[in-house]
Amino acid sequence: MAEEVNSKAYPLADQKLTEQILELVQQAANYKQLKKGANEATKTLNRGLSEFIVLTADAEPIEILLHLPLLCEDKNVPYIFVRSKQALGRACGVSRPVIACSVIQKEGSQLRNQIQAIQRSIERLLI
Repeated sequence: MAEEVNSKAYPLADQKLTEQILELVQQAANYKQLKKGANEATKTLNRGLSEFIVLTADAEPIEILLHLPLLCEDKNVPYIFVRSKQALGRACGVSRPVIACSVIQKEGSQLRNQIQAIQRSIERLLI
């Protein structure tokens, strides 16, 4: 983690929260509650399906996903940055790096409590 994190990547999850988020992303992928990529994340936000958005601080250039925090704030959806697109890709269950993903709503989801816990953690960071 020696590389400098872009100052535009705010709020940035700490190590513990990053692990929780990546764990939840992995479970969401298994439950088919995950959309991978900046374009898919944008679509879920516009359609009102998104629970929260995970972005990566090491996207190059970071401007390719900086429209998402603005959209999240408009739609009142929490968002968080994690450090590594490689780690997010692995958590999403693909071999490629992923710069953004969206955990989406689903009726009767077993992940409901974990999603709400992560949302609360993200909101605490923003205060």
